[in-house]
Amino acid sequence: MPRVHLVRHGHVHNPDKVLYGRLPQFRLSDTGELMAQTVAEWFVDSGAVVGRVVSSPLLRAQQTAAPIAAAYDLSVGTDERLIEAANVYQGERVQSGPKDFAHPRHWWRLRNPWRPSWGERYTEQRDRMWEAIMDASRSTPHADAVLVSHQLPIWVARLAYEGRRFVHDPRSRECSLASVTSFEIADGEVIGMSYAQPAADIEVPR
Repeated sequence: MPRVHLVRHGHVHNPDKVLYGRLPQFRLSDTGELMAQTVAEWFVDSGAVVGRVVSSPLLRAQQTAAPIAAAYDLSVGTDERLIEAANVYQGERVQSGPKDFAHPRHWWRLRNPWRPSWGERYTEQRDRMWEAIMDASRSTPHADAVLVSHQLPIWVARLAYEGRRFVHDPRSRECSLASVTSFEIADGEVIGMSYAQPAADIEVPR
């Protein structure tokens, strides 16, 4: 049965540890490029029949999509709905993880985790991602579609499918670099989901 696969982009070249968000210039690292090629090979080896590859407009996602599309002699389409979630911390350096944002100067930004107040609403991410997923399913009814996106929008789409609350600890997200979250869709209804980590054995630079 045809599926829609949500692929998270590979590792990004980011030596200054910037929260890059929607900044356009961030590209894959050498490790990220290896991850992208590994995912492409995984799709071929799994026997998937891919009829469409679509990516977020951001460079790191486009670069991840390229070898997948090449493996099936396809071009990479672009869909703005697959873009990273907006975030007011974009461009700031992150040295120690989420605790960097706990400084009192950031408290106003953290006032409402249910929205969330520091970025794009979870409901907006859910709506745009599921519109893109269902459009991809309708456009390739006899083949799989691959959509390359970003961690949070993919995770929100999964939470919506599972009927879980959107408020969560970012450390709990099951959406690793170059991972594949797949939905089986029949007659306009999602009937199953699976998760794979084709690049799990690739060491991520610190």
